[in-house]
Amino acid sequence: MMNKTVRSGWLFSWRWPGALLLAMLTIGSWCAAGAQNNQRSPAPRKPSILLIVADDLGYGDLGCYGQTKIKTPNIDALAKEGMRFTSCYAGSTVCAPSRCALMTGLHTGHAYVRGNAGLSLRPDDFTLAELLKADGYYTGLIGKWGLGEENTSGLPQKKGFDQFVGFLDQTHAHDYYTDHLFRYDANHPEYTFSAIVENQGGFKRRYVHDIFTQAAVNFIRINKADSVNHYRPFFLFLSYIIPHANNEETKRSGNGMEIPSDEPYSNEPWPQPEKNKAAMITKLDSDVGRLMQEIKDFKLDDNTIVIFTSDNGPHKEGGNDPKFFQSAGPLRGIKRDLYEGGIRVPMIVRWPKRVPKGIVSDVPWAFWDMMPTLAELAYTNAPKNIDGISMMNTWLGKAQTNQHDFLYWEFHERGFQQAARMGDWKALRPQAGEKLELYNLKTDIGEKENVAAKNPDVVAKFEDYFKKARSESPDFPIKPPPATKPDEDHAKKVSATK
Repeated sequence: MMNKTVRSGWLFSWRWPGALLLAMLTIGSWCAAGAQNNQRSPAPRKPSILLIVADDLGYGDLGCYGQTKIKTPNIDALAKEGMRFTSCYAGSTVCAPSRCALMTGLHTGHAYVRGNAGLSLRPDDFTLAELLKADGYYTGLIGKWGLGEENTSGLPQKKGFDQFVGFLDQTHAHDYYTDHLFRYDANHPEYTFSAIVENQGGFKRRYVHDIFTQAAVNFIRINKADSVNHYRPFFLFLSYIIPHANNEETKRSGNGMEIPSDEPYSNEPWPQPEKNKAAMITKLDSDVGRLMQEIKDFKLDDNTIVIFTSDNGPHKEGGNDPKFFQSAGPLRGIKRDLYEGGIRVPMIVRWPKRVPKGIVSDVPWAFWDMMPTLAELAYTNAPKNIDGISMMNTWLGKAQTNQHDFLYWEFHERGFQQAARMGDWKALRPQAGEKLELYNLKTDIGEKENVAAKNPDVVAKFEDYFKKARSESPDFPIKPPPATKPDEDHAKKVSATK
């Protein structure tokens, strides 16, 4: 177990989370600044990167993607100031494998983590944070990790992050009023367990999302460039948990959409979980606006790439019905589906003077392309043995000369499902051994008409691709334990759908 010593006094309590993170991060900043005398970034300067990932936010939950009831003015402004993608895909239809694809550049046919099975990244699983840290970036993770438990090789500090505050475990991340968070600071690695005093004893006084936002503000303030000679780019992975449901609270009260206040939707004639969900998304939007203002105030605007996305499609949890707000937009399916609604996600990229303003792109790409794209934009190289390709040209408004022949997903919580996209064609195998479904996304974005029987040649191409799209894994597909000798550990993995 990690050191879980709970320190007393203002420095180590969460009574003043801003002060805590400011003190924690200042130490790292002093160390980083001192190193700049001998390590000055060459011209052109590497951009800082703010990667914001919402949790279970649907394709249709934002105004800029067609939402009419939930207010998201700041994220909508982000889209107007940058590029909005309409065919960007998450790494998976649930959290852990989706984030694994985002961090490692591997799709779920090759990644180690292919489901919510409680696995931790291995020592040789190379991450985006490791890549950027080796290239001179100061790296931070705030929020939900889900790719490494205690005493494993997948801990954030072992995967390239200089600083971390948040949840290691996905189930722990359901708790919006947790009484503790994990944190890591390279200068004080022994302080790994921080109590949130206000939430001790079952009280709900400190909303964890607010802690994450304040921590992000502090990270940006402290790691801003003091001068040209003291410039060091940062990479901040801000992994929010909104609007994921607290599934444990749902069992207790029927409403797992936890939020301090349902404003500005208190007077709407909606079911309470829907009011809460809307308030959660608007709160997320407000905090995105706050972070953008910090970036502008500290004159980081022109050389900071801001990326906003979600880890998978909308959920039907916490008492919420995704149909109420049409959270998947025109798409079929939700979280845990390999139909478009489960994997196609909002994606906005903003970088003034580099990414064209107000552009909408329908070029298909996926989370595993993030690593090579950011590597090229940071003037470094991504590993060659990954599934991703650089989308830099698309981001910069140029012709994308290299494109994927296929995008691929597999999912293991409901048997073994596969899906792939080839151009405008989308194929899906509902279960192992079953016939493929085929859809033309250009004319049928809602995947309503299965045209497999009319296009046998296209189906044959997908069938051939599926045979070679994946590598074998000892953990996936998940197999039921033998009837004569149940494997309790494996069964526990199967049931751990966070």
